[in-house]
Amino acid sequence: MKQKCFLAKKAELPRDWVLVDLNGKVLGRAATQIAELLRGKTKATYTRHEDMGNFVIAINAAKVKLTGKKLTDKKYYRHSGFRGGIKETSAGELLVKHPTDLITKAVKGMLPKNRMQNQLLTKFKVYAGTEHPHQAQQPQLIEI
Repeated sequence: MKQKCFLAKKAELPRDWVLVDLNGKVLGRAATQIAELLRGKTKATYTRHEDMGNFVIAINAAKVKLTGKKLTDKKYYRHSGFRGGIKETSAGELLVKHPTDLITKAVKGMLPKNRMQNQLLTKFKVYAGTEHPHQAQQPQLIEI
């Protein structure tokens, strides 16, 4: 007797729009749950090599919390490509100047490091305040 394994296809599942409020949430915990929603791991038909996830809208990114001394001690580095061109930014500075980048970097670090990473990030929308332009998609509010 031959056993069959169910493998879902992209066209079979509808994509839902999910709204996540980050007001008062811890950054790392929220990022892991957002990454699960983006990959589709919360669905019963999860297939690891297909993009089965939802569209995720994150609002109130400026009101996310970091535990411990991460506001001052956690550093993000970038390099210009020239000698001595390394730049560093603390998480506190990034939260004040570009709160959407802080959330995006945390979620990106929790996604698989392959071609699907950029594909999944295109379905992730982050906004610093409560306003977003995706009312027409009728997103469902999910408590994380």
